[in-house]
Amino acid sequence: MSTPPLSLYVHLPWCVRKCPYCDFNSHEGRGPLPFQAYVDALIADLEHDLPLVWGRPVHSVFFGGGTPSLFPPEFVDRFLQAAAARLRLAPGCEITLETNPGTAEHGRFELYRAAGVNRLSFGIQSFDDDCLRRLGRIHDSAEAEAAVKLAQDAGFDNLNLDLMYALPGQSLAMAERDLERAFALQPAHISHYQLTLEPNTVFAARPPQGIPDEDGAWDIQEHCQALLAAQGYAQYEVSAYAREGRRCAHNLNYWRYGDYLGIGAGAHGKITLGAEQAILRRWKHKHPTQYLAAAGSAAAIGGDDRIGPERRPFEYMLNLLRLVEGFALSDFEARTGLPRAAIATQLAQAADAGWLECDGERVRPTELGRRFTNDVVALFLAE
Repeated sequence: MSTPPLSLYVHLPWCVRKCPYCDFNSHEGRGPLPFQAYVDALIADLEHDLPLVWGRPVHSVFFGGGTPSLFPPEFVDRFLQAAAARLRLAPGCEITLETNPGTAEHGRFELYRAAGVNRLSFGIQSFDDDCLRRLGRIHDSAEAEAAVKLAQDAGFDNLNLDLMYALPGQSLAMAERDLERAFALQPAHISHYQLTLEPNTVFAARPPQGIPDEDGAWDIQEHCQALLAAQGYAQYEVSAYAREGRRCAHNLNYWRYGDYLGIGAGAHGKITLGAEQAILRRWKHKHPTQYLAAAGSAAAIGGDDRIGPERRPFEYMLNLLRLVEGFALSDFEARTGLPRAAIATQLAQAADAGWLECDGERVRPTELGRRFTNDVVALFLAE
């Protein structure tokens, strides 16, 4: 195995209100949030994990949540300064902050930018106010548009807008209007993904009425893909579309089976240990109170899992087959430490089913394969 690029994921777990579809590790903030203590904990957590990545440059940083934009810019600045003192941030390092339009305030974006954040990801979800209410969002469409324009006025030109489709009560025409309003804002990147009813969410326990069926959702997806392409947004992953040169470097590293440190409550990481020719997955305790009490020590680690050779083909395909570009067999060998012969049978089965195209060195999912990604990936499960 060769050592892949390294990213840093930072989890900020609080939000104003938990959305009924959300299965992320997010917690409603009750009372003043412990910003100072949590940044102290993040720095201690980072120091504890540093021996795993000594000397390796970091190519991207991603603040996810929760609602990271609840954290005032001075705390984001303090963490980034501490991280830069302990890690080697590569030139041009992409630094993304997830942002809820309902927490945007005038003047904040300039300060986030001054702190080093150079990419914002807005959780818009829809520009239809009725849809937003049904999703439990704290903003309306006017606030969403205003927040994006505030960020642009502050000098941000690398913006992502998250949009969901197949929403309760949503028609194809409504989904098209959402994209038209997004296009008017000229973002560099659009994430366009289907609402799914995840286990242990309010929507899973009490499914809302009016969710389009599978065929209706597919019709929306196909129509919206054509609209995105016509506007210059090239699809490069199942739900990701970007202008030329504006693909998300952080998420690409995930999908290419790269490495990432995960710090913060509930954060997950994946690290290739070159000397041991091993892959380590590590995660931190989920609850902020427990994490705050233990950060910087082994007690903050929720678990360590070494990914043996028998599991690596499935893990690799789970990520790489989301990409339109697919993967090179030489990259599979470099990232997993396995010979290409280890997946030859499964690749042949997928090609016979019309799910993959294999030209000798490059493997790509077909349009049919992208529709049935889960079935393709399941071929690579260890027996």
